[in-house]
Amino acid sequence: MILAGRGFGKTRVGAEQVRKWVKKYPLVNVIGATADDGRDVMVEGESGILAICPSNERPEYKVSKRRLEWPNGAISLIFTADQPERLRGKQHMKLWCDEVAAWRYMDKAWDQAMLGLRLGDKPQVIVTTTPRPLPLIKSIIADKNNITVYGTTYDNRPNLAPGFFDYVIKKYEGTRLGEQELNAKILEDVVGALWTWASIDQYRVPIQPALERIVIAIDPAVSTNPDSDETGIIATGLGVDGHGYVLGDSSGVYTPLTWARKAITQYELLSADAIIAEVNQGGDLVEANLRSNGYMGRIIKVHASRGKKLRAEPISGLYEQGKIHHVGLFGTLESQMTTWEPGLSKDSPDRVDALVYGMTYLLTKGEQRKATSRQG
Repeated sequence: MILAGRGFGKTRVGAEQVRKWVKKYPLVNVIGATADDGRDVMVEGESGILAICPSNERPEYKVSKRRLEWPNGAISLIFTADQPERLRGKQHMKLWCDEVAAWRYMDKAWDQAMLGLRLGDKPQVIVTTTPRPLPLIKSIIADKNNITVYGTTYDNRPNLAPGFFDYVIKKYEGTRLGEQELNAKILEDVVGALWTWASIDQYRVPIQPALERIVIAIDPAVSTNPDSDETGIIATGLGVDGHGYVLGDSSGVYTPLTWARKAITQYELLSADAIIAEVNQGGDLVEANLRSNGYMGRIIKVHASRGKKLRAEPISGLYEQGKIHHVGLFGTLESQMTTWEPGLSKDSPDRVDALVYGMTYLLTKGEQRKATSRQG
């Protein structure tokens, strides 16, 4: 396992290992966190398989078959951890698993992959990932058959663009999250954080039940330059069991045009009921931005009158009670949840804010509406 910070060169290591393996083994498969990651990073990326192979060794990428056909006859099947059932029954001699800590259905995909790793004289897997304090990552490290190689962002500084390096350092250096993202350290729970990894992971589910309501919550950023805060865009649902479900995270540093389109896309994909938007900063501009991009649905405006901690505490309590579930893994959101210390953290928890807006509407205010109806 290559456990390393961003920009270390994990992808290059994985791609080179596949290139080496296929010279001797005819079935060397790869698994990406998503289908896009498998294609855009592992296969076609700047450090991916196609880029690092000389012309006489470069495989032919059969997109429709989702596989690589090597000049010597070897085959590499391309899987996504988002579809763990597709791994069922498939066999591997060697396997490259990329960004396992970000796999949406981590345990199920890993189990299916390991069950298929049974061919050849020495079945092996190489894992390339940024660390997170998740049970599977810890179990791989502890496995007596595993060798873990640690690396940091700084190790590869000569090969990184100065702008990228300066931006990453500026954003993360000196923070707990920087210890994870730059120095590849597995962080344990922060004493002052409102969430723990255990409170999230214990109630994680692979699939949600039938949902009564779905909303897309937005915490829009004020500015749009590269150093801006992110716009939080979190999809949340209310299950028939009365529990809340985190369905998607489309957050990022966006222009107003882009975040509006991202939110609308999620609204349409999930057949959501409304978009919730925090309007303290933008006022009517938030609604105008959504409408100008063709959104015709309901907009629920949130005026954040209380501090972030006071807004978040009731939602944190619902996590502890097992009433909110993440449908799969949302690594960046969960890192923010478990490292944000109210009153101490300098970064704005934009994803957390959006999560809180969505869950407050679905659960807290929903309970108030039900109570009022019953009293009537």
